Amino acid sequence: MVYALPRIKLCWTGRDGAISYPLDNPQEKTPSVLLCYYYIGILNNFPREGLSIHLAELLYKAARGYPRKEAVRCHQGVFSYEQFSRRVFRLAHFFKKRGLGPGRQAAILHYNCHIFLEAYFASALIGSALVPLNYRLSSREIEYILDDSQSELILLHSDFWPKIEAIKNLKIAPANILLTGHQGPTPPPGLNYETVLQSSSPDPIPDWGPGGEATAQIYYTSGTTGRPKGVMLSHKNCYLHALGTLAELQLTDSDVWLHVAPLFHLADAWATWAVTWAGGTHVLVREFEPRAVLDTMVREKITLTNMIPTMLNLLIHHPDFPACAFPHLRVLLSGGAPIAPEVVRKIMQGFGCDYIQTYGMTETSPFLTFSILKDHLKSLPPEKQFQFKSRTGRAFIGVSLKVARDNGEEVRPDDQEVGEIIVRGETITPGYWKLPEETQKAIKNGWLYTGDLAVMDEEGYVNIVDRKKDLIVTGGENVYSTEVENVLYQIPQILETAVFGIPDDKWGEAVHAAVVLKEDQPISEEEIIRFCKINLARYKAPKSISFLPQLPRTGSGKLFKKGLRDPYWEQSDKKVQ
Repeated sequence: MVYALPRIKLCWTGRDGAISYPLDNPQEKTPSVLLCYYYIGILNNFPREGLSIHLAELLYKAARGYPRKEAVRCHQGVFSYEQFSRRVFRLAHFFKKRGLGPGRQAAILHYNCHIFLEAYFASALIGSALVPLNYRLSSREIEYILDDSQSELILLHSDFWPKIEAIKNLKIAPANILLTGHQGPTPPPGLNYETVLQSSSPDPIPDWGPGGEATAQIYYTSGTTGRPKGVMLSHKNCYLHALGTLAELQLTDSDVWLHVAPLFHLADAWATWAVTWAGGTHVLVREFEPRAVLDTMVREKITLTNMIPTMLNLLIHHPDFPACAFPHLRVLLSGGAPIAPEVVRKIMQGFGCDYIQTYGMTETSPFLTFSILKDHLKSLPPEKQFQFKSRTGRAFIGVSLKVARDNGEEVRPDDQEVGEIIVRGETITPGYWKLPEETQKAIKNGWLYTGDLAVMDEEGYVNIVDRKKDLIVTGGENVYSTEVENVLYQIPQILETAVFGIPDDKWGEAVHAAVVLKEDQPISEEEIIRFCKINLARYKAPKSISFLPQLPRTGSGKLFKKGLRDPYWEQSDKKVQ
C-alpha cells in the first residue's frame, strides 16, 4: 500500500527540547513507502511518555522476520539470522557474568569479521558501551584508550596480542581477554572465544540494558592533534541514523552489503545497524586488499557498499578491474574524505552503477549529507546531473545543516561564499568522553561546528572546499587544497595526491603537492606545475612537488595530511596547527 503524505510532523522532547522533522517539500520525493516507514513507524513504536529506542531491537526484528535468511557471510562461515542472534545472546550472557552492564565498557581489537558484529550487538543488548580499537595504533596509544575508556574486557584477535602484551600496566585480567584466531601451539593468556560461546546460554536476554540516551559506543578519534578524544554515541544516535539511512538508501532485505572499511571506524560500522534492520545480508572482508575486494563483490553479488575514496581509486586502477563485471551492484557510496570529480567519473563508468558521495563525522553517527539527486534534477542532462552527484551533497534526512559565517549567519547560496558547516539533530553526539570543556568548544547552542569549510548552491547542495586547518594562505590569498587536488587528478599519470601549505619567506605559505604516480607513467615536476598554471589561477598552482611511493594514512585509511605537512614546519618560527 502506498500512502499519500502531503505533510507529516514528528515531534518529541529530547536533549534540546522539541524537535520537529516536517515533510513538506514536494520537490524531494523519497519513495513514499519508505517515508511512511520512517515517519509512521516511529509514531507507532514510541510510547507517549517518551522514546523507546534500543539497538538490540533491530536484531530481534531481523531474527523474528528473517530467521532462516543469511545474515552474515565472511571468511569464518555463514550464519542465518537465527544462528547469528543465538551467538549474540551467548556472548551477552558471558559479558553479564563478567560484570559488564550499564556504565561499564568492553573493547574490541579485531579484523572485520562476524565476531565484530556480535560484539556490537551483545554490548548494546546488556547496556555496556563498546570501544572499537584501531589495530594500526601502537601499544602506547592502545594503552591510553583502554585506560581512558576504563575498559574492563577486551575481545582480541591473537594477531594483535603482541600489542597488548607490550602494555606494562594492563588493567584487564586474563579472564577478561577473549581470544580468536590463534593457530600456534601456545595460545596467549585469555579465553577462547568459541569455547566461551559454547558454554554460554543461547537464550534471549530478558532484561535489556538501558537504551535511548545511554552510551552504546565510544569511538576514539585518530589523534592527529594531541590525545585522542572518545566520541560517545547513544542508542538514540545510532538508531535514528539507521532509520534515516533506510529511507535515504532504500535499503531492503534483498540488499547484500559489503563491509570493506574497518568496522572499528564509522565509515562502515553504521551499516551494522541499518542492514540488520532491513533484513539484508552482511558480507565481510577481513581487510582491504584490492584483488580480494573485487573478487568478493563479484562472487557475493554485492548490491551496495561504502568505501573511502582511496579504496575506490585503487580498485579502478587495479590491473584486473577491466575484466570484472558487477551486474548486481546498484550503488556505490564514498565517504570519509573529499573525492575529485575526475575520480567519481571513473568510478561510475568503471562499476556501471549509481554513485552517492557522502560526508559525515564520527561525532554525527556519521552521515550529514548525500549527493542523491532530487527528483526534478533527474531531468537535467547527464553532465549536469554529474555535477550534483560529485558534490558533497544535500543534508541527510535526520539533521539540520547550515554553512555559516563566523557570526553564525548562513552564507549566500551562490556556490561562492565560503563558510563552516554546522549541524544539529538527534544523530549528533552528546559529547566527548570525560571531556566537558572539549564538548563545549565543539557544540555551541546545540550546533556542532565541524571545522569543514564549504559553499552551498541554490538547491541546498554543499561542496566542501577544505578543512579549516588545511586552508593555505599565500600572499594574502586563500587557496583551498581540494580545488588544487581536483585539477591534479586530471593528470593521467597521477594516482594519488595531497596538497598543503609549507613555509615560504616571501609569501608566508607556498602551495606544495605530494604526488604518487602510476606505475611506469613518469611525469616531471615542471610538467605538473605547468598543467596547474593553465587550469588554475597562478597563485593556486603548486610551487613545488614531492614524489612519494605512497601517501600516509590514518588507521581508518584516511589521508594523514598533517603527517605530510608537519616536517616542513618543525624548523619554522611559524606553526600550522
